[in-house]
Amino acid sequence: MSNPTPQTQQEIDELVAQYDKESSYREHSGVLKWVVFAGLVLFSLYQLASSTILLLPPQIHRPIHLAFGLGLIYLLYPGRAKNRKKKLGILNIILCLVAVFVSLYWVYDYEGLVTRTGNYNTLDLFVGGAAILLVLEAARRVVGLPIAIIATLFLLYSRFGGYIPGFLHHRGVDEARIIGHSFFTLEGIFGTPLQVSSTFIFLYVLFGAFLERTGIGEYFNDLALVVAGRRIGGPAKVAVFSSALQGTISGSSVANVVTSGAFTIPMMKRLGYRPEFAGAVEASSSTGGQIMPPIMGAAAFLMAEFLGVPYWDIVKAAILPALLYFTGIWIMVHFEAKRLGLRGVSKEEIPNKKEILKKLYMLAPIFVIIGVLMSGRSAEFSAICGIVSSIVVGAFRKETRMSFKDILEALAAGARTALGVVAATACAGIIVGTVTLTGIGLKLANGLIGMSGGILLLTLFFTMIASLILGMGTPTTANYIITSTIAAPAIIQLGVPALSAHMFTFYFGIVADITPPVALAAFAASGLAKSKPIKTGVESTRLAIAAFLAPYIFVLSPQLLLIDTTFMESLWVMFTSVLGMIGVGAGLIGFWMSRLNPAERIASIAAGLCAIVPGVWSDAIGIVILAAVFFLSYRRAKSAPQQLQVNG
Repeated sequence: MSNPTPQTQQEIDELVAQYDKESSYREHSGVLKWVVFAGLVLFSLYQLASSTILLLPPQIHRPIHLAFGLGLIYLLYPGRAKNRKKKLGILNIILCLVAVFVSLYWVYDYEGLVTRTGNYNTLDLFVGGAAILLVLEAARRVVGLPIAIIATLFLLYSRFGGYIPGFLHHRGVDEARIIGHSFFTLEGIFGTPLQVSSTFIFLYVLFGAFLERTGIGEYFNDLALVVAGRRIGGPAKVAVFSSALQGTISGSSVANVVTSGAFTIPMMKRLGYRPEFAGAVEASSSTGGQIMPPIMGAAAFLMAEFLGVPYWDIVKAAILPALLYFTGIWIMVHFEAKRLGLRGVSKEEIPNKKEILKKLYMLAPIFVIIGVLMSGRSAEFSAICGIVSSIVVGAFRKETRMSFKDILEALAAGARTALGVVAATACAGIIVGTVTLTGIGLKLANGLIGMSGGILLLTLFFTMIASLILGMGTPTTANYIITSTIAAPAIIQLGVPALSAHMFTFYFGIVADITPPVALAAFAASGLAKSKPIKTGVESTRLAIAAFLAPYIFVLSPQLLLIDTTFMESLWVMFTSVLGMIGVGAGLIGFWMSRLNPAERIASIAAGLCAIVPGVWSDAIGIVILAAVFFLSYRRAKSAPQQLQVNG
C-alpha cells in the first residue's frame, strides 16, 4: 500500500508553495495583514478603473501598474522561500518603498523625462538603474532565479557584445544607454509584455478569482463526474475533463494540478491506477488547461499583441489543437484502463445528475466572454463582462451569492495572483529591450537557420529543445517571450505563417511543465499521488504525446489553426490527426481491442505518425495500416471468450 494522499488544505497549500513560487508568499497578521490586503484591493480597483473610466497615457499607467506590483511583491515574497513564515523585516519594507518610488518616477517627472529623452541626468540614471535591479530581484523572488539570470546575461551582452567574436558580435552599448533604453522608453521594462500584463492579463486573472468565488471549481469536478465518471477508467477521464474546464479560469499548471488533483488522484488510485500514472494523468491534463480556449495562459494575450491581431483570432486558432491535445490524453487513458480492466466509479459516488445539470447556468460567465469576443469587442471589455456576469450568476443561489466581503476578497486574490505576471513581464521586458537594442534576435534567428541548414523540421526541433530547456526555470509567459523573440523569426523566414510559428513556441513553453528533469506540474502531482517524481514526469510526457505532435502538425498543415482554409479541409486534418493519435496511443500503451504484440505496437505507432503528417499518400498509408492492426486486434478480442470457453 502506498502512503495516503494528502487531504488537508494545509498539506495542499504546502505542496503548491513547494512547486509554484508564485504561491510561496507570506501570510501576514495584525496591522500589516490589512495594509497588504488594502494594497491588493486598491491594485484591482485601479486596474478596473484604468480599463473603464481612466484614460492615462502608457507612460503613466504602466509605471503605476509596476509600482503596485513591485511594492506588493516585496511585502509578500521573502528573499528566501524558507523565510516565508518569518515576520517581515525592515529591509523588505525599505525595498518596497524604493520600488514604489522608482516606478512612480515616471509619474512624478513625466514632462521632464519626455523633454530630455536620450539626454538623461544623473538622478534619472540612478533611478533607472535601481529600477532594473529591483525588477530583477522581484522576478527572482516570485518567478525564480533562472529568469533573473537570463535577463542579466542579456544586459551583460548589451554592454560587452563588442568583446564577443563571431555572429553575435556587436559594437557594445554604454551603461547610460542601456538604462535609458530599459527604463525610459516603451521598449524595455514598460514595453509590450508589461502593457499586456496591465490590461488583458490582469483582468482575466481577476475574472478567474471572481469565478472561483462562485464555487465553479467544485462544480467542474461534479460535472466531470457526471459526464465521465461511469465510463471505462472513469476517474482518469474525470481528471482530463475537469482539468480542461479548470484551465478556463487558471493559467497555472501547478494550481490546476492541486485544485482538481486533490479530488481525482485519490479516486484513480483507489480504483487501481498506479500512483505514477494517476499523477501523470492529472499533470498532463492540468498543463493542457493553458491551451484551452477561451481563456488561455497569459502568453496567449502576449501573442495577440505581438502579432497585432484580436485575441479572438488566437482563440479560434487554438480550438482544434486543444481538442487534439485532450483527445490524445483521453485516448491514452482509455487504452490504459482497458489494458488493466479498470471500470468507472460506482453509482453511489456520482452526484445527482439532475441537480448538476440544473446548475449548468454556472458556466454562463465563460459563454458571456466567448459571446463578447465573437461580437468584436475588446478583450478587456469581455473580461469585465465576465466579472460582472460571475457576480450575477453567483447571486442565483444562497451558497454562491457574493457578499461585499467576498467581493473584496476576490479583488485581493486576483491581484495577488497577478503579481507573478507583473514580475515576469517586467523582467521579460528587459530581455525584449536588449533584443531591440542590439539586434541579437535576428542574429540568433540567422544562427538557428544556419545550424539547421535551412531545414524546417530541424529548425522546429532545435526550437522545441530551446523551449523545453528554458521551461526548466522560467514560467510559460517568459519562456514564450524569449523563444518568440529569438526562434519564431527563424521559423517565419522558412515560409511558415507567423501565427503557426508563435503557436509552436507557445505550446512547447507550456509542455515544459511536464517534461523532465524539471517538470513542476508533474512533481506537484507526484506529491499528491505519493509517487516517484521523475517517473511521474516520464509518464506525463508519454500521455501528453499530442502536445509534442500537434505543433508540428499545425506548422506543416496550418489548416489545423484555421489559416487560409475551408471547413472541410480543417475537418479532414482534424480527423486524420485524431486517427493518428489513436494509433500512436494504442502503440504506446500496447492495447487496442486486445493486447498488441511488439510488431503490432511498432506498426501502430508508425501508421499513426503517417496519418498525422499531412499529405494524401501519408494519410492513405497510415489509414490502411491502422485498419489492419485494428482488425487483428479486434479478431483476437472476439476469439478470446471462445478460447476461454473451450479451455474451460
